[in-house]
Amino acid sequence: MKYIVMLGDGMADRPIEALGGKTPLEYADTPCMDRLAEKSEMGMVRTVPGDMSPGSDVANLSVLGYDPQVYYTGRSSLEALSNGVDMKDTDVAFRCNFVTLSEDDVPYTEQRMLDHSSGEISTQDCAVLLEAIRAEMETEVYKFYVGTSYRHLMIWDRGEVMGLVPPHDIIGKPIGSSLPSDAVLRDMMSRSFEILKDHPLNLERKAKGLNPANSIWFWGAGTRPTLSSFYEKNGKKAAMISAVDLLKGLAVGAGMDNIIVEGANGGLHTNYEGKAAAAVKALLEDGEDFVYIHLEAPDEMGHQGSVERKVQSIENLDKRLLAPVVEAMDASGEDYRLVVLPDHPTPICTQTHSSDPVPFMIFDSRRDIHSGRHYNEKEAGQTGLYIENGYTLMDHLFEKYSSK
Repeated sequence: MKYIVMLGDGMADRPIEALGGKTPLEYADTPCMDRLAEKSEMGMVRTVPGDMSPGSDVANLSVLGYDPQVYYTGRSSLEALSNGVDMKDTDVAFRCNFVTLSEDDVPYTEQRMLDHSSGEISTQDCAVLLEAIRAEMETEVYKFYVGTSYRHLMIWDRGEVMGLVPPHDIIGKPIGSSLPSDAVLRDMMSRSFEILKDHPLNLERKAKGLNPANSIWFWGAGTRPTLSSFYEKNGKKAAMISAVDLLKGLAVGAGMDNIIVEGANGGLHTNYEGKAAAAVKALLEDGEDFVYIHLEAPDEMGHQGSVERKVQSIENLDKRLLAPVVEAMDASGEDYRLVVLPDHPTPICTQTHSSDPVPFMIFDSRRDIHSGRHYNEKEAGQTGLYIENGYTLMDHLFEKYSSK
């Protein structure tokens, strides 16, 4: 028996007037999901406990089977694992986004957050800009590390964990009230604006009509993580396929294999087919029992507030990622169980994460059931099946007990 998680990050949403009162998931053309839904168990699951922030870190911990109220130590420390940073017990890790601020003729604190991802800037461009930051600001206490795309890392030796505002939560708003309370962090962010706004690479980006990466933004503070082994917990040899450091870090912490797919970049134009091929190879040739396939694109489109692009990302997931995996597994004759779900909603109307429950479906190739349903928030909610503790969903997938 093989097991698959197909996770569309931020894929769930709320009804949108422009889509005739449907969500992007309802509106999208998803023939593979709909075919699976007819023969799947379907319901709603809460992946984010009520007293925790609805980040992809908390939600994906839950989906992977770890109670975030026990195991969560912060987002950036998981990303540090992905980057091979050996954190000390006294280190505090921070996500260091490269963001686009407005460059209005006002003080730094009055600039507006325009884009949390600097137009999904490439890793190569950001590496150049990070060197400029390092040259001016890196010390023995504050060290910077290259990540992926706009997502990078800063480690503060003997630092302090503090509440910080994610940049995608304040799109279009002045940044002043959302800056860190710590004076050193606040000063570094302000200095970065002066270093980056007229950097040659950013001048070139602006000339091309691209968003400049003109400030760093710290958030997601965390200490060294302590996850238990996925194999020891579940008896399954497991692999992760994701373009983002957070998920790769989860895999490292859980002792899973990380499968790197060339051209997988966390954006809308990622290598869907490459991810599908890698998943099939891992399951059918390389001896993996379980593969977690993570797609970042729906979340990014939700943060951008683009209805059309979010619908497109869901259709791409269905036709270019899910369908090839299902077709290959069916052709192999190997029994498999597959769960499809988001980690959390990223509603277009708010452009940030929500802690609302999300729809899931579990398909079992051995079972011939006919529900007549389609996979979306509305129809999953109508089944009456609800899982309050998201970290138990993995037990349902592995049939440790029935979800009925």
